[in-house]
Amino acid sequence: MSQRFSRRRFIQSSLAASAGLALLPNVTRNVLGANDKLRIATVGTDGMANYSIDSVAGEQIVAFADCDDTKLQRRARTHPMAKLYHDYREMLDKEDKNIDAVTVSTPDHHHAPATARALMRGKHVYCEKPLTHTVREARTIIELAKKHKCVTQMGTQIHAGGNYRRVVEFIQGGGIGKVNRVHTWVGTVWAGAAQVARPPVPKSLNWDLWLGAAPFREYHTDLHPASWRGWWDFGGGGFADMACHHVDLPFWALGLRAPDSVSCAGPDVDELRAATWNVCDYMFPAREAGKAGHGGFLGETSQNPGGPAVHLTWYNGDKRPQELEDGKLPKWGGGNLFIGDKGIVFADYGSMQVFDLDYKKVDDVKRPEAWIPESKGHHAEWIEACKAGYEKGRTTCNFDYSGTMTEAVLLGNVSYRSGKKITWNAAEFKTNEAAANKLLDKEYRKGWSLAGDQV
Repeated sequence: MSQRFSRRRFIQSSLAASAGLALLPNVTRNVLGANDKLRIATVGTDGMANYSIDSVAGEQIVAFADCDDTKLQRRARTHPMAKLYHDYREMLDKEDKNIDAVTVSTPDHHHAPATARALMRGKHVYCEKPLTHTVREARTIIELAKKHKCVTQMGTQIHAGGNYRRVVEFIQGGGIGKVNRVHTWVGTVWAGAAQVARPPVPKSLNWDLWLGAAPFREYHTDLHPASWRGWWDFGGGGFADMACHHVDLPFWALGLRAPDSVSCAGPDVDELRAATWNVCDYMFPAREAGKAGHGGFLGETSQNPGGPAVHLTWYNGDKRPQELEDGKLPKWGGGNLFIGDKGIVFADYGSMQVFDLDYKKVDDVKRPEAWIPESKGHHAEWIEACKAGYEKGRTTCNFDYSGTMTEAVLLGNVSYRSGKKITWNAAEFKTNEAAANKLLDKEYRKGWSLAGDQV
């Protein structure tokens, strides 16, 4: 009842699926006017889905899908004309002619199955972070978005904030010189607890649909509704949960793409449950200015700034950079520390502080003139780009950018779970370790593969 797709087999199967879908009317190929309503279907109706639905409520919400009937009915009261489905696969099949775009706000293990099905139908997609559950899924979603020319956005909402833009401008403007060292950390912990009691499945929940592609497990309150992030079959711990928010800033500011090597430490590996802490070292190659930067989201400002090789270390749980442990810098709760040859920058979601190389705070910071346009809002940006169409629409966290970042993030868990330092060949999609290569992909229950089990 499970299957593992090789890269070749996936491409063959997705092409087969796409060929069949190409016979259907493709409404997303029409460029909408600014005042036209985008027809949206949503996968998920609770948690982050509430934020996403409210953010696109000015458009036309055509359908909702949620495997929990109570949540589905509650959300339906706000949009009584929307059609309701428990299975998003059925929704995408039946509403294909009626929708232009799809939002995906589910546990991580549903991100790629839902997103792939939408992309193969030519639907624009907004998907919450992390974009996918596995490294293979990230690469697949990147390729599907390009093949089907869909406007995409990953839900890293802080990317739309003004502070990140000012930090990027400062670092790319040479405010601390050439940066070759970055520390990124958060205190978040997600690690599944031992299952003892076996409470009954809530009457409103279709447990089989919630499990989706994952192996069957008995219902347990530590898996649902919230703690699934602590289990490998459904999430990736605090690492996968938060890294796309925080390493987004160095990826953007330094034009990072695929790492050369990844080495991740943590507690003894549990086959079922995620780690309580990780310290992960990424080595990124030097970048040539003007090559493959931020995914082309801002026209002339999208070029890679170039720079030397970068050593980035990720910490989550109770681990912190040594500079904080030594008392050289305040013990901030989380953020990024950029170390250049002329100075140091600390930045979190809402602030930026500059220090000299002796860790003394610099108060009279000369900032460059702002050149990155302010965001209309993370969802608003995506909606506007959907209406403009693939060739003209621009989003700041399109899947080329955010998918590549997701690949790098998830490689950290691959290194940790394999117990190996890995070198990464992005072009050939493989590491130097057989144990790690097995963790790039996963098996899917029948009916849930990214290609829709077309072959």
